[in-house]
Amino acid sequence: MKQLHLQVVVNGIPRQAEVPVWQTLASFLREDLRLTGTHLGCEHGVCGACTVLLDGEPVRSCLLFAVQANGHEVLTVEGLAQNSKLHPIQRAFQEHHGLQCGFCTSGFLLATLALLREHPSPTVEEIRRELAGNLCRCTGYQHIVASVLAASELMREGA
Repeated sequence: MKQLHLQVVVNGIPRQAEVPVWQTLASFLREDLRLTGTHLGCEHGVCGACTVLLDGEPVRSCLLFAVQANGHEVLTVEGLAQNSKLHPIQRAFQEHHGLQCGFCTSGFLLATLALLREHPSPTVEEIRRELAGNLCRCTGYQHIVASVLAASELMREGA
């Protein structure tokens, strides 16, 4: 089985590994690094549960080979909280009931971070459009939108 050398920064920590050429980024994160917050749902790039940020851009980690992240930075949900303090997006989702079973939550949190970096004060329509690629079977999306609006305010206030 052919393996390639991988150098990647994950959640601010440089990592090196020998990975099979066919291994997905999601598999590398979950199995090799034990970062199980990245969930695998459909494994076809449709549900968004596996969303991580690659150099700040949301990507479906189930569709990327791990070696495609070579030389890049990856942020997973485990990298959001700092010094045991929840990120404002995490706090907003918790306070505004933007999560239920939690399976889709990590993908929504990272997609929200990318959205708010680009649009610090998004409209409801922008939120719905930008997060349309993340599916949730529990919440009905109303609380997710409210959570993103609250996170936007928290981040603008520097909370």
